[in-house]
Amino acid sequence: MKRLHVHMSVEDLDRSIRFYSTLFASEPTVVKPDYAKWMLEDPRVNFAISTHDGQPSGIDHLGIQAEDTAELQEVYGRLQAADRPVLNEGMTTCCYAKSEKSWISDPAGVMWETFHTVGDSTVYGTAAPVEEIRKAGARRSAAHEEATPPPGKACCG
Repeated sequence: MKRLHVHMSVEDLDRSIRFYSTLFASEPTVVKPDYAKWMLEDPRVNFAISTHDGQPSGIDHLGIQAEDTAELQEVYGRLQAADRPVLNEGMTTCCYAKSEKSWISDPAGVMWETFHTVGDSTVYGTAAPVEEIRKAGARRSAAHEEATPPPGKACCG
């Protein structure tokens, strides 16, 4: 069964760990000096926080975590069907884990990763070049808007 992934950028890791541990009624399953992760079953979520990349506080990205390669291939098929640029990273190290992953941006520019984790890592790893895919997705959305005729009278207008 797949799991929703949420990654938040935070300014104060210790304070955020205390807050989310209280909210989830659970301690993180992974804690590093710049990162923490909860693997929750109810709701089924991989929730991570970090102080990396100098990102502003808030949602960094969302994702779908597959439990095996068959599930990952199923999700990869959905990415292709979404008709948006996909960045296939393949095997990579990120967030103290070794994973196979790909990235896509939704029409609003929110980054989504799809991945299958195969092991732990002692290093955080490197960030994906997601700005490339975000910009490509924005170009695709703009081209679609130009090609789409304006709708008729709005339902609630």
